[in-house]
Amino acid sequence: MSDNTNNEDVSTELAQAAEARDQSRINFYGGTLMSALPIALFVIWAIVQSGVLRVSDTTGLVAGMLISLILGMLFVKGSWKAYANTIFAGMTQRVAATAIVAWLWAGMFAQTIQEGGFVGGLVWAADALNVGASIFPAITFILAALLATGIGTGYGTTVAFTTLVFPAGVVLGADHVLLFGAILSGAAFGDNLAPVSDTTIVSAVTQKSDIGGVVSSRFKYAIVAAVLAFVGYIIAGSYMTGFDISQNAQQLFVSNSNPMGLIHLFSMFVVIATAVRGRHIVEAISWGLIVAVVLNLLLGLASVSDMIVFKASQNLGAAQSLSVLPFIELVEPGNTGVGGSIYTGAEGFFPLAILVLLIVAGSQIMIRGGGFEALQNWLLNSVATSVRRAELVMVLGTAIANAMITINTAAEIAIAPYIARIGEKFNINGYRRANILDANTTALGYIFPWAGGVLVGYAEIRDLPSQFGWFTQSMVANPIEVWPFVFHGWFLFGVFIVAALSGFGLEYVSDRQSMEVTRL
Repeated sequence: MSDNTNNEDVSTELAQAAEARDQSRINFYGGTLMSALPIALFVIWAIVQSGVLRVSDTTGLVAGMLISLILGMLFVKGSWKAYANTIFAGMTQRVAATAIVAWLWAGMFAQTIQEGGFVGGLVWAADALNVGASIFPAITFILAALLATGIGTGYGTTVAFTTLVFPAGVVLGADHVLLFGAILSGAAFGDNLAPVSDTTIVSAVTQKSDIGGVVSSRFKYAIVAAVLAFVGYIIAGSYMTGFDISQNAQQLFVSNSNPMGLIHLFSMFVVIATAVRGRHIVEAISWGLIVAVVLNLLLGLASVSDMIVFKASQNLGAAQSLSVLPFIELVEPGNTGVGGSIYTGAEGFFPLAILVLLIVAGSQIMIRGGGFEALQNWLLNSVATSVRRAELVMVLGTAIANAMITINTAAEIAIAPYIARIGEKFNINGYRRANILDANTTALGYIFPWAGGVLVGYAEIRDLPSQFGWFTQSMVANPIEVWPFVFHGWFLFGVFIVAALSGFGLEYVSDRQSMEVTRL
């Protein structure tokens, strides 16, 4: 899921997952594999809507998941009560709630520093340093990777970069699809490698390995994929051109860019420093938001009403008496509402939050219906017959899990026991198991068009036309277009395919003992 939590949060989530598996199964007509019907129908819906029809609507995906859950219920044997309760159980899992909370906080923070001119500051810096459009995606990948590694949240990084760096790259002439792919690649790199990322914590704890050893042992895989991705973005950037924005509009945007907006690099530093010190991501982003608000006000980069404003009817007596306050604005009766960066930063994630809750509910149905276990048992007993094949099953199994459960931490929790069973059967070291588990659920979580990491960035990009006059709908990068260009994700997946087949990096239990795992 890409949000750093403490070990207590992870232990709680693992305990909840174990309790869910222990509960009585939901029986389906057609056998256990029918429990995968809701997720399968949703994937088909997402492909048709986004890929075939090119309809970009998150609420449409919500409707698809709702219909899929209803159709799945029709195949339940006996009472539908257990099925309905499972939907509630899935939607109340901490793993989904943590992702949503982090998105809301990251959205408020990103919009607030954007209101303070951070995008203009980036454009000014790129213009001053003569950073061309061809190299911009490669640089974006590196910067996103550094931010995600520092704060431990790939989703938060995706929100910040699609809000701030993406429009700067587009106005400079970088290809919009390639640029989105570079952002997702950087998020995947940091999510996989960050010691404070919850994907790192889950992969280590479930495979009975210490976090420090896991991080140090996976660096060789991550850096190989990162170097290949960086080279890939340099090559692709030289061939893929962006939109030919009107020269007058581009010059106007550059001339109006303000180097003072770069002061919000300090706001981002506060978030990174707080997160690296081990604080919860909500606390870290909250401090960054506070600093951003203070800087906006002290330096005159944004007013109070730019960040939060109540638009009240000018005919209302109470509103007239309060209009002296900086966050009260009198408007025509039909234009009332709430606005500002803090409001809009959170508002854009509401449909996506509902979608994620429903997807996790669908995956919970597959778990309780036995479909997930049946698939893993078949792989364990029929396919994993040697060390090489066992590791290949681990890699492909995590890929399948992430395709069905689009929040990568949730996918990790679901498949972790099976990775442990396969690894222990062939005496594969816990570090190796943890690396396979984390790398593939993380990498593919930023590739599939319906994955949480992709949708969270897409939700931000969709709002850019309303924020910049020059940004048109044709500049919105559709999730179905971007999946081939998430280079780091694909290369990391490929590295582990090669590692499984060749034995590169393979360690057995006897080769190295993991340090004691701290459990709260």
